[in-house]
Amino acid sequence: MSVLVDKNTKLIVQGMTGREGSFHSLIMMEYGTNIVAGVTPGKGGQELHSVPIYNSVCDAIKETNGNASILFVPQKFTKEAILEAIDAGLKLVVTVADGVPFHDMLICCDYAKKHDCVLIGPNTSGLISPKKCKVGFMPHALYKQGSIGVMSRSGTLSYETANNLTKAGLGQSTVIGVGGDMVPGSTFIDLLPLYEEDPETEAVVIIGEIGGNDEEMAAEYAKNNLTKPIIAFIVGNTAPAGKTMGHAGAIISESGEGNAEDKKEALKEAGVYVAEKITDVPDLVKKALGR
Repeated sequence: MSVLVDKNTKLIVQGMTGREGSFHSLIMMEYGTNIVAGVTPGKGGQELHSVPIYNSVCDAIKETNGNASILFVPQKFTKEAILEAIDAGLKLVVTVADGVPFHDMLICCDYAKKHDCVLIGPNTSGLISPKKCKVGFMPHALYKQGSIGVMSRSGTLSYETANNLTKAGLGQSTVIGVGGDMVPGSTFIDLLPLYEEDPETEAVVIIGEIGGNDEEMAAEYAKNNLTKPIIAFIVGNTAPAGKTMGHAGAIISESGEGNAEDKKEALKEAGVYVAEKITDVPDLVKKALGR
């Protein structure tokens, strides 16, 4: 098993015929992901990489039984594409675009929860269950199949974390980029129960950053609900208040809310192993697992 994606994933690529969609679809297919359909309105009946293209997600599902989608769609069309996928009955939707309008994502998040759909992103590199399925554009050579779950608000830091774990002989069950925009489709607290239920996941690494309270909420949830060890690293120790640092969601309020120290303290109080440097994560994972 793994979390959200595996060998049974039948992926639909919305926006497959565009430049990014075409390029990354081919790489996902070469990795072993089962892409069953592409969707581009007005291009139904065509083929790309020997994959049929449909005018709508609904048509694609009827013909292929697709059960997940990834969106390579511009920000201004993201809301409509997400809602279309949810209306068609998909239970996993991944959107990679960054800077999706705030109000659009509020609507999409609410709609996804009402329809029991897991929405990943926006501003995500996707998710990967190594050797099983890749839904996104992460550099898959860095990943190794194993038992460590990883969630990260930063795509590049998730790559670095996976690479460090792999070099330390610690493979990953599923690595999820939750995304760096201000309104994520799924937060740490939404995804932690999936790792807890996954028999192949022994421990979970959280890569957080300044801004919001997702890490504090995850700490509270972990303290009261999880049996598996959690290891965390928080980015942004020196970030000034009121200034966005990289991601739209990475901003400390003028009153100081969302700063790195408060997040680390909340995690430590919940019994989470907190790394001071990202390179410390593998050793803390081994310590947590008694290795």
